[in-house]
Amino acid sequence: MLRFTRSIQLNNLGRRLASTKSSKVIGIDLGTTNSAVAYIRDIKDKKSATIIENDQGQRTTPSIVSYGLNSANHQIDKILVGTQAKRQQMVNPENTFFATKRLIGRSYMDEEVQRDMKTVPFKITSGTNGNNEAYLKLSNGELKSPKDIGSEILKYLKSCADEYLNEEIDKAVITVPAYFNDSQRQATKEAGKLAGLNVLRVVNEPTAAALSFGLDDKLKDGDTKKNGLLAVYDLGGGTFDISILDIEDGVFEVRSTNGDTHLGGEDFDNIVVKHLLTMFISQNKATTELSFEKLMSDRALMQRLRDAAEKVKIQLSHVKEATIEIPFLYDNLHLQLNMKEEDLDAMTLHLINKTIPPVRKALKDSDIETEDIDEVIMVGGMTRMPKIRKIVEDLFGKKPNTSVNPDETVAIGAAIQGGIISGEIKDVLLLDVTPLTLGIETIGGAFSPLIPRNTTVPVKKTEIFSTGVDNQTGVEIKVYQGERGLVSNNKMIGNFKLAGIPPMPKGIPQIAVTFDIDADGIINVSASEKSSGREKSITVVANQNLTEKEINKLVDEANENRDSDNAIRKRLELITKADIMISDSEAAFVKYKETISTDLQYPEVLNELKALRVMIDTFKKETNNTKLDVNVIKRSTDAFQNKAFKLFQRVTETQKKAQEQLKQQEQQKKN
Repeated sequence: MLRFTRSIQLNNLGRRLASTKSSKVIGIDLGTTNSAVAYIRDIKDKKSATIIENDQGQRTTPSIVSYGLNSANHQIDKILVGTQAKRQQMVNPENTFFATKRLIGRSYMDEEVQRDMKTVPFKITSGTNGNNEAYLKLSNGELKSPKDIGSEILKYLKSCADEYLNEEIDKAVITVPAYFNDSQRQATKEAGKLAGLNVLRVVNEPTAAALSFGLDDKLKDGDTKKNGLLAVYDLGGGTFDISILDIEDGVFEVRSTNGDTHLGGEDFDNIVVKHLLTMFISQNKATTELSFEKLMSDRALMQRLRDAAEKVKIQLSHVKEATIEIPFLYDNLHLQLNMKEEDLDAMTLHLINKTIPPVRKALKDSDIETEDIDEVIMVGGMTRMPKIRKIVEDLFGKKPNTSVNPDETVAIGAAIQGGIISGEIKDVLLLDVTPLTLGIETIGGAFSPLIPRNTTVPVKKTEIFSTGVDNQTGVEIKVYQGERGLVSNNKMIGNFKLAGIPPMPKGIPQIAVTFDIDADGIINVSASEKSSGREKSITVVANQNLTEKEINKLVDEANENRDSDNAIRKRLELITKADIMISDSEAAFVKYKETISTDLQYPEVLNELKALRVMIDTFKKETNNTKLDVNVIKRSTDAFQNKAFKLFQRVTETQKKAQEQLKQQEQQKKN
């Protein structure tokens, strides 16, 4: 167990990167529905971030991978990516995977994963040998991780970049949703490594969009001095993010971020699919018996409905009414119906409204009002929907800026960040934030925060702790995320043991605990004991990070319980201080027993010391028992400390007088 003692060292690593030239760094938006790749082009000394077209001449690539199996041995004999894979969805639905970004880095038992299993035509399962991550199962039984699917998409985009630029590219910046946790970020970086890419930075999608908006046009004019407060509303195919940024003289500082990593166009498609199923059953109930279960078990039928749902959703972003016609959807039965824009708005309004609380929380965390925002940027394909634009306009009290291409701006921003890293773009600094407070457990189950939520990253912070028991030779460092005063109300995301500490009285060892969050938001924790040089570190266990729902819940609970948490924390601090003081007194009474036991009041003071030890041990066992008045301990320890001080003072004065008398006697003998 650790106890806090003293000394804090904070080293903010958000410094401008060196402007040395290096090989090209491409920017990749690895999206849920579509992906894109871009680079920094230099024409006549003017920089411009440019989208790289794929081998089909398209500026974006569907995030779909299809595995073709050999009919003879059922082994994989071809892998298709993008548009070619999308064409396989009808004929090979079990082995064609889409929207897998929603699964990357997630546990199979996650609520979101279980929900997706009911709507996709392919199989989702858990890993083997105790691996609880979500995996994809091919029809031949072979397992593929969402990371594998991501790597195939990245490999394809890399090959397109190699061909387009006529050189082999091995460095990239990849974007992720702002609320991706450590597990999801790690998995994304590993997917890049599998694709042959050195992922130099993982950048939050809204931040990349802000870079694109704030810099791309200005780069062409040689001006990077766009300033102001920016809100980036990013609703894509699978995720929603909101980020508040402050742009000033080329410094892009993220003030706060919030979102939902499982809310996007796929959810809108599922609502429309359900509507189409309902209408189809209603239209044909007189001629045949149909049920949801029966139709949903037909994978080819469901894929045709998904295609129709996505198509009509896109159409209704541009026209007021659209017709859906699917001949021979089931047996000889057809589906034909009209949908209006207001129909789509009504059935998906609850999804749109789910984006409002994260926006309000991001504004609150930034300590700004909607009227303070200078510009609202709309990013992600879903923001083309007129109803979404209207709700955002009402929320911020101003028309959102829709001048950026919502499908390309994130890749453009990633390329700009790549240009900053390679040195092609100078005098620009990007500062992002961590979404939740990080700290460790100390004596009594208290949560000792080291990195507050919305701290700019990269960041490194060290605090000095010590042991809580005499001759303690090892300590367990338990790392938590949360906003509450006690670790029992937060979530442990990692732990490790530091052994080999030399036996010393409690409070003497100097244990430096360091939190180091890199620019990708990945957490490293280390601990070292100064006298022995012993050191231990971990990268936080990936699959134990919090989801955005858990983060929001913890923040809300922290606000609701702030007063009671503070009261409990104060109790812990008082008990811990009293325990330390009494322990020091016990050691002094043992060390100087022969000297102080001559004082007449020694027995009385010693009995008070023993009574205080019993009282403190009782309070330590029942930390949360508010019926025990902790102020009794404070009054008792203060009174004891006063008596003990006077006892030692009397003994010291007695010894001093005795020494003076002895000197006088010796002097008299000499005379």
